[in-house]
Amino acid sequence: MGTDQLRNLIRDVPDFPKPGIMFKDITPLLRDPQGLDASVELLAEPFKNQDVTRVAGIESRGFIFGSCVARILGAGFVPIRKPGKLPWTKRSHEYELEYGRDKIEIHDDALSPDDRVLVIDDVLATGGTLAAAIALVREFDAQLVGAATVIELSFLDGRRKIEGVNFHAVVSY
Repeated sequence: MGTDQLRNLIRDVPDFPKPGIMFKDITPLLRDPQGLDASVELLAEPFKNQDVTRVAGIESRGFIFGSCVARILGAGFVPIRKPGKLPWTKRSHEYELEYGRDKIEIHDDALSPDDRVLVIDDVLATGGTLAAAIALVREFDAQLVGAATVIELSFLDGRRKIEGVNFHAVVSY
């Protein structure tokens, strides 16, 4: 299955979560076995010979894709979560949103300087969340192999916040 077929499995939902936003809904892609398989294979493909040891997935849809990519790459999976969800000691990174600030967290023992890390999420929009996850990975002195998303909303220029990072998107709008 190619990117055109995957694009057909991504539903447009107008005015969600607020008027004027065209939301890209991946739930039809997730429920389609071939679509899910193709999307995670295409996410993993550029990183198959990069000796990735950990895949860090960003809550919550990044967990779905990230854990599948980790399995394909033979790597461990590390969750990056919203505040208050991780039970162990943790590190956090605060970042700007269009409408305020938010924070994400990772366990203190999630990564080491020996790790080669790929960061996965569902969408690159304005880039704040992905940039914050990358900053957390770099705090461990782990080697950032790259970042990948199923969807890139290129008109929002999120790549600007992750310049210099090896970035891959399966589908771009």
